[in-house]
Amino acid sequence: MIDTAFLITSFVTLFVIVDPIGLTPIFIALTQGMPPARRRSIALRATITSAVLLAIFAGFGEAVLGFIGISMPAFRVAGGVLLFLTALDMLFERRNKRREDRSEEDEFDDPSVFPLAIPLMAGPGSIATVILLTGQQPGIAGFVMVMGVVIAVLAILLVMCLFSGLFERMLGKTGITVVTRLLGMLLAALSVQFVLDGLRAFGFAG
Repeated sequence: MIDTAFLITSFVTLFVIVDPIGLTPIFIALTQGMPPARRRSIALRATITSAVLLAIFAGFGEAVLGFIGISMPAFRVAGGVLLFLTALDMLFERRNKRREDRSEEDEFDDPSVFPLAIPLMAGPGSIATVILLTGQQPGIAGFVMVMGVVIAVLAILLVMCLFSGLFERMLGKTGITVVTRLLGMLLAALSVQFVLDGLRAFGFAG
């Protein structure tokens, strides 16, 4: 029997954690200047990668991290550090410089796996969420319900990313630059929060 209340609660919780609305402008900033086909490919690859990762953690939970000796707090700290490096790239336009250096080869950075899939889509928050949700509804039925919610949230995010070109045209080059800088600062703050959450779990932060 389908637990409607559980599905609604799970969807709202995961939607807030993944935050498709907040990730769309980040996707625009990370794929700035890329051809539409390349942007669609990155959006699809990031969505599929994050869905597979969340399915693994939903199915096996903390045993996955425990098997390789990694705690969730340590995962939060590592994700925060990696995200902070991405924020620095956005703040100082290092990504644009790398693209100019590679322009003769017609190559672009591929942010689909990092930082889009990990840790923005399938980060410590969403991973912890699916682990907790499957813990509330153990068994195959619970796994299917949780993955249904995961797929629904990621599908919404994918649609928003696929239409990101429209948002980019509305903002213009100057608007994108401003948004990139602003999001760089927000990502830096988010990465610090990840680190603080991990340290707090270790008892190093109040």
